[in-house]
Amino acid sequence: MVHIPSSYVHDFWSCSAEPSIELSCLMPNGVFIPLEASRNATIHEIKEDLWEEASKYPLHGTLHEPSSYVFCCINCMAETEELIDEHRRLCDVKPFAAVLKIIERKDDKAEKILNGQITRLIGKGLHEFDSLKNSEVNYFRGKMKALADEMARNRQNKSWKERLYYRYPPRISHSSILPPPVSSKLIDGKFVLDVKFENTETKFMFHVQHTTTPKQLMVSILNKKAITLNTKGEHVSDFVLKVCGQEEYLVGDYPLVNFTYIQEALCRDVTPTLVTVSVKSVDVHVGKVLDNSESNEDTKQKHFSFSTLTLRKKGKYMSSWMIDENFTFRVSAICRLNCDTNRMVEVGVQAGLFHGGKSLCESQKTIEKMVTKDGECEWEEDLTFDLKVCNIPRMARLCLVVYEILKSAKGVRARRLKDSKQELYVNPMGWVNTTVYDFKNQLKTGAMTLYMWTFAEETQTDDLLHPLGTVVSNPNVEHSTALTITFHKYHAEHTIVYPSTEKILEFAELNGDRDLRDEAGARPQTSKSGLEHIRLIVERDPLHEMHEQERKKIWSMRYEVMVNLPTLLPKLLDCVEWNDHVEVSEITSMLRRWPKLPKEKALELLDYAYADNTVRSFAVRCLMDISDEDLSLYLLQLVQALKHESYLYCDLVEFLLKRALNNQMIGHYLFWHLRSEMQVASVSVRFGLMLEAYCRGSPEHMRVLQKQMDFLEKLKSTSESVRLRKDKEKAKNYLQETLTETHCIEAMSSVPSPLDPSYKCRRVRMDKCRVMDSKMRPLWIVFENDDAYGDDIYIIFKNGDDLRQDMLTLQMIRIMDRLWKNEGLDLRMNPYGCISTDNRVGLIEVVLNAETIANIQKEKGMFSATSAFRKGSLLAWLKDYNTSETSLNKAIEEFTYSCAGYCVATYVLGVADRHSDNIMVKRTGQLFHIDFGHILGHFKEKFGFRRERVPFVLTHDFVHVINKGQTKKEALEFQIFQKQCEQAFLILRRHGCLILSLFAMMISTGLPELSSEKDLNYLRDTLVLDLSEQDALTHFRSKFDEALCNSWKTSLNWASHNLAKNNKQ
Repeated sequence: MVHIPSSYVHDFWSCSAEPSIELSCLMPNGVFIPLEASRNATIHEIKEDLWEEASKYPLHGTLHEPSSYVFCCINCMAETEELIDEHRRLCDVKPFAAVLKIIERKDDKAEKILNGQITRLIGKGLHEFDSLKNSEVNYFRGKMKALADEMARNRQNKSWKERLYYRYPPRISHSSILPPPVSSKLIDGKFVLDVKFENTETKFMFHVQHTTTPKQLMVSILNKKAITLNTKGEHVSDFVLKVCGQEEYLVGDYPLVNFTYIQEALCRDVTPTLVTVSVKSVDVHVGKVLDNSESNEDTKQKHFSFSTLTLRKKGKYMSSWMIDENFTFRVSAICRLNCDTNRMVEVGVQAGLFHGGKSLCESQKTIEKMVTKDGECEWEEDLTFDLKVCNIPRMARLCLVVYEILKSAKGVRARRLKDSKQELYVNPMGWVNTTVYDFKNQLKTGAMTLYMWTFAEETQTDDLLHPLGTVVSNPNVEHSTALTITFHKYHAEHTIVYPSTEKILEFAELNGDRDLRDEAGARPQTSKSGLEHIRLIVERDPLHEMHEQERKKIWSMRYEVMVNLPTLLPKLLDCVEWNDHVEVSEITSMLRRWPKLPKEKALELLDYAYADNTVRSFAVRCLMDISDEDLSLYLLQLVQALKHESYLYCDLVEFLLKRALNNQMIGHYLFWHLRSEMQVASVSVRFGLMLEAYCRGSPEHMRVLQKQMDFLEKLKSTSESVRLRKDKEKAKNYLQETLTETHCIEAMSSVPSPLDPSYKCRRVRMDKCRVMDSKMRPLWIVFENDDAYGDDIYIIFKNGDDLRQDMLTLQMIRIMDRLWKNEGLDLRMNPYGCISTDNRVGLIEVVLNAETIANIQKEKGMFSATSAFRKGSLLAWLKDYNTSETSLNKAIEEFTYSCAGYCVATYVLGVADRHSDNIMVKRTGQLFHIDFGHILGHFKEKFGFRRERVPFVLTHDFVHVINKGQTKKEALEFQIFQKQCEQAFLILRRHGCLILSLFAMMISTGLPELSSEKDLNYLRDTLVLDLSEQDALTHFRSKFDEALCNSWKTSLNWASHNLAKNNKQ
């Protein structure tokens, strides 16, 4: 090797060198990037800076998350070196000529296998995420992978008991006060339970104090076993108590009566049955985490900040709050417009700026122009809004619609054009929304093409713009209308960014109303009249639109509200002028000090109306301590609330994933809530990315979920074949033959039920399976319980019906039941299990020993057209199964309570299409409703007339049972029934805000009967939240009397239903 004289060599790394150096970085996408960096920067810091700089270059979307790459250089030994340890500093590495090459990490075979398993499970290839070439997607995947890997590693280090809590989380009520329906079942503070032993026929009965813990009970069990069976040497630590028939364990130092299983059994007058099992037989294995130590070290250090030191020093960023210009963008052109090109079509584009569904300023529109025969139109027109950039909130969205001008509204969803002298109509043809800022807080600049969505047929709003719609562009880019727009660049050299939270807080401190703040703190007692006035305003009606004067009054007293009425935060947020950055800074500052809200109020802040990221983050902080039981109860809404998020990553996503990765039961339902909507184009990327993260964080659960997926796929293909066989007996034979085939036996053995994974199905009982009669030919499937002591497991598999609305209604009934029980009212509700697992595919829990009213009338009334009018049939049927006076009285009590509960629940929720085939009664007397295809007052019509004309179902045969067969109208039993209805209604009214907010979280999420704010008006009307409690009670009594007086109309409706059904058979 020839020695090069030192005078010819530039020493980049000498002590006298400058503190910074310009690196030459060759990216894996072929782009060359010069980067100024500190000599003392770590490799990790340089990578962060480099990725930030790369976002300004072409082909940035082709880059994955930074952890997928390593730096490579020629070191001082003239060797190629991969810089695996990213804690090293640049001055120590000394890359030759200050050149760094970025290369992908070497392939990992185990990683490829895992990726293949995830692809199969979530129904979307992970390569599709790569092919999006989207930097936000790549950022999200990197951040969530780091989270998932960390949680999976932590789980491996947990104790046996902690792993049990994860795999089989016990359902526990943490309240120190027992619900009255439970405490009323205790005799001298005691209750009875049965205990069985694993693999034996031995069973003991115990009378235990309700304060007894599982450990104390186990001591008693082993003592009794030692005396009775002469066993020795058994220790309490070697056994655990399991619920009979389920993979649910009673562990922890909690009183037995605090376990939900015990409470439910006592409420149903069923003796709780437990099984003692060896801890060795309980599977708490957790999956092995892939050892990507280098990558993990890389991601551990990441703060995923978009404001890195080097770039800050270079001063390339400017706060958007410094831009005093009005917001402007250009509408360039549109192509592939789906319109009738055989006639003259004039189209225009309307645009609006929105925040949380509310307009920030007046919308703007282009001039109308003719469309070419190719479905194209060009404008190149700037639209300027009456809103300065400095006042655009962080979560603002630009909403766009393309519309055509028509002379006639016939056959289209058109609106009359107000400003026109002629009779012209506007027909919306497509819409699309996009955020004003990108996921890195940067104001968008430059040209972009947005792919538009068509309007759904069931859309009820009269507005042209669709601000509650997704901000995701239509992924069907080849066939959807493409709109090209260009965002204005407000500074030639600087990137405009929304100020950080720290900067906002500094601004609020300097510009906030300090006098107002000090005044509120100094004299909290002086504003009692003002606070009472505010309370009256906001408690009048949650949907009440406040006047400008009321809003200003509340805003002026914001600090007093924070101190004295913190639960009124949602109303205060409605008073914020989100198009004024001074007020935005003020509320941001206040939220840092705002007292924690109860979970019901925190949930309210996650609906569509509260778009601000600081508000939503505050709501998530308030939910951090929510119990697993309560989280499971509200999980459906929280998943739907993700659709209102503007960006892939948010605090709600991380919260849900963390809780799911700490509790496999929550993980199970989160998985299926996400997986069931993977076919929905607007959420398939968001939900797919969350599913990928969950799978990476829970590899042991993946195997169980894949088993369930295989089981469901077999049932789906079988049901499609069964549907082709019209003959009932042939269909049943085909079903049973298919289930005996090896591939079905393998897929449907030893699988936890997707309805409730605590029930494990051992094998199918072919002889008990059948095809049901309804239109979509559901399958009635019966499994042998994996627990030898457990009863068979019955499920209904549905293919062809959308079960999402049923899930929502049943969940709301479950929540109502909880609210009633918390106030001592047990109405014997039966919100059976129901889960949607795919597009129009799902499972329903079978309620055994129950019949429809129609079948009871058929059995007792000879099923004629007049059977619906025969009031004695239902009571006679109950007498058949409750032969003693005691059991009959108990059955009538069950019927009375449950009838009251469902009368009120169906009235409040506006459950429609009620007939004798979707109301059922158990042999024990418990009444319940099924099939919730129509809610919120969307009543069916025939020949233009409403088929249902009563507020709720209260027929003569129902009253006959409640009155125990008495004919007198003013029977004491019926008066008690009416009091129960009134009490139940008033309890729901007191929680009206919660009920409304839970439905508001579901608006515009895909349910046809919950598409706009107008659908909430039904709840508002039934709960009469604008009235006093006494006036509301009077109103309800009038509805009750109406239902009773018009019960003949219900009977007539049922008679026609029975007759029509009889004619079809």
